[in-house]
Amino acid sequence: MSKIEAKILIVDDDTDVLLAAKLFLKQHVTIVHTEKNPENIPTLLKSENYDLILLDMNFSRDATSGKEGFHWLNKIIEIDPLAVVIFVTGYGDIELAVQGIKEGATNFILKPWDNRKLLATITANLKVRHSNEIIDDLRSKQKVLIADQEQGYTNLIGQSPPMQKVMATVEKVAKTEANVLILGENGTGKELIARAIHKASSRRNEVFISVDLGAISETLFESELFGFKKGAFTDAKEDRAGRFEAANRGTIFLDEIGNLTFALQSKLLSVIQNRKVVRLGTNREIPIDVRLICATNMPLYQMVNEGKFRQDLLYRINTVEVLLPPLRDRLEDIQPLVEHFLAIYCKKYKMPMKRINPSTIRRLEKHTWPGNIRELQHSVERAVIMSESNVLQPQDFFLSQLDDNDQHEEAEKVTNLEEREKLLIRKVIDKHGGNISKAAKELGLTRASLYRRIEKHGL
Repeated sequence: MSKIEAKILIVDDDTDVLLAAKLFLKQHVTIVHTEKNPENIPTLLKSENYDLILLDMNFSRDATSGKEGFHWLNKIIEIDPLAVVIFVTGYGDIELAVQGIKEGATNFILKPWDNRKLLATITANLKVRHSNEIIDDLRSKQKVLIADQEQGYTNLIGQSPPMQKVMATVEKVAKTEANVLILGENGTGKELIARAIHKASSRRNEVFISVDLGAISETLFESELFGFKKGAFTDAKEDRAGRFEAANRGTIFLDEIGNLTFALQSKLLSVIQNRKVVRLGTNREIPIDVRLICATNMPLYQMVNEGKFRQDLLYRINTVEVLLPPLRDRLEDIQPLVEHFLAIYCKKYKMPMKRINPSTIRRLEKHTWPGNIRELQHSVERAVIMSESNVLQPQDFFLSQLDDNDQHEEAEKVTNLEEREKLLIRKVIDKHGGNISKAAKELGLTRASLYRRIEKHGL
């Protein structure tokens, strides 16, 4: 019979107990250490990583209060919060041992012990240590992931009045649990706002799950958002949680919610109302606790009037609305945004810090930026890569050859968001000579999402 891979420490002032325990346990466990003096516990724990500790409750002769045991239990947990401690006590001290479990001990055994019961107790509690380590590892990884997610989503940049208004709204709504609907054109930074709300909320230490509803087909909607049970469909080879379950206790961000069909809107509404999901292939309801943030560039109110979007769903998702201004309406923010992106891309490409002169800024402010901040960001990245000078000029930004004034006049005539989207998509596709991949990248869409929009607008 192979030994259990574990390191155990036995602390007891009775040398006979130490010897008996060690002789028995070393037959079943790879490493067994003993210690008569509890004062040496801190030194031992700082030099060794024990999987389990057997700790006597009383070390002084005739002592029965258990105070010493509690004292050393607290010391052990202070040094190693994941420690698995089993109290060793006499029959008359069972009540004290139970109190010890409330204080942080994992279990207790009675003297004199039965060897089989001792081994069974140790084996079972070693699994507790393993589980604690797994949980601690997952928590550590989650913190790292959350920190990684938040890189690039730090403070919002904007000194213009429209952005100051947005920031004030974000600050107010973040402190609540209200559902938020973010409206704005493509590339205005809707996900950035959603992450800012999450980061400033009470859920900041939990996960932020972003879902691009425009990239999920109707057939995969339920399995992706609500999860499925093994065997629920042909490729369901294992149980899997959906995005809502993954976001439990955190925030879920549903982007492009205006793209959902009427049938899928009904399924989503049910989950939002009941705060429960049912995985495909099961009937079991799973409670969820999520903060809901949605976003779209589509005219939802007009869609409600046209019978294309459920009014009750709109009421559910827009407790608070945040309207993001397009970049052409916040020209004061172009310079700080350019400087922000310059710092990012000069560092990324290991180049000396580049500057931008006032005349270039004035030229950038005249451009209408149909792709908004995303277009500006890509333009800055290209300029950093292609320019051989440390001072960027207007020609480094490869702005559209179309006259910006004509573009602006044409855009001003278009008041309908769908018409604006159609105009923008046509211009970007023309700009890239019909290359869908490049057009989708500039618009910040997947190829599938862009094809759906092309079909919708009849382009």
